[in-house]
Amino acid sequence: MKKPDEITIAITRKPGKNFLSGISSFQLGTPDYKTALAQHEAYVETLRSVLGITVMVMEPLEDYPDGCFVEDTAVVFSEAAVLTRPGAESRRGEVDTLRTALSEYRKIEEMEAPGTLDGGDVLMIDNHFYVGLSDRTNREGAENFGAIVQKYGKTWSALPVSRGLHLKSSVNYIGDRTMLLTSDFENNENFKGFDKLVVSDGESYAANTLDINGRLLVPKGFPDTVKKLERLEKPMIELDVSEYRKMDGGLTCLSLRF
Repeated sequence: MKKPDEITIAITRKPGKNFLSGISSFQLGTPDYKTALAQHEAYVETLRSVLGITVMVMEPLEDYPDGCFVEDTAVVFSEAAVLTRPGAESRRGEVDTLRTALSEYRKIEEMEAPGTLDGGDVLMIDNHFYVGLSDRTNREGAENFGAIVQKYGKTWSALPVSRGLHLKSSVNYIGDRTMLLTSDFENNENFKGFDKLVVSDGESYAANTLDINGRLLVPKGFPDTVKKLERLEKPMIELDVSEYRKMDGGLTCLSLRF
C-alpha cells in the first residue's frame, strides 16, 4: 500500500532538437544535444529501474525549447494538479499539453491572469507550500495559487528569491526536517525550525538536489556537497545533468513527481 508521501509516478518529457534555443541566463556554453538526450535517458532509467517509479516519457515539443522542464508547468499534490501560468510567455503553450496526462490522476485546477507562477518556485513540505517570488512568479500568481490550495486545507507563504532562477534552484527539502540550501537562505525566517545543510558558494547548483522516497538524487560534480549529505546516511545517486545546467535546469525540474 502506498504511503501518504510516497512518490510512485513521474512524468517527464524528452528534450527536442530545439533544446539549444531555450531560455538561459548561465554563461556555460551551448549544450550538446546528444549528451542532453543521454543524460535524460539516464535520469528516466534511474527513476524507473533504481527507484521503482512508474515513468511516463512524453514526446518533445518542437515548438517549445524548454518543454523538457515539465515541473514548471504544474504543481501536483494529493488532491489536485494545478496547471500553472509560467512567467516566460514563450512557455505558456506547454501547459495544456500536460492536461490529459495529469487528469488521469488528479482533479485539474487552473491559474488565471495576471498572475504568473513556475512550478520551480513551489516547494511543498507536508501540507504547506513555500512560494518563491522570482522573475517568473509574481505576487498575483502566488496569491492565485494560494487561494487554490487553501480550498484543499493547505497553507502557503511567499518569500522573495533574490538569486537564482527559482526558489528550488536554491532551496530543497531532503527529508527528516532538513533543508539543503544556499547561504542567502540560511537565515530565512520561513525555514526556522528546520535543520539546515548549507552548500558552499562554489557549489550553489548542488542545492537543486532531489529527495525521492528517502533516496537523494544529487547533481554530479559537487564533492563538498556530497560530503555534507553523507552525514544524513541516506542512499545517494549522483547524476550528470551538465547540459541542463547550461539551460538553467536541474534535477527537480525534469519531472513531475507524485
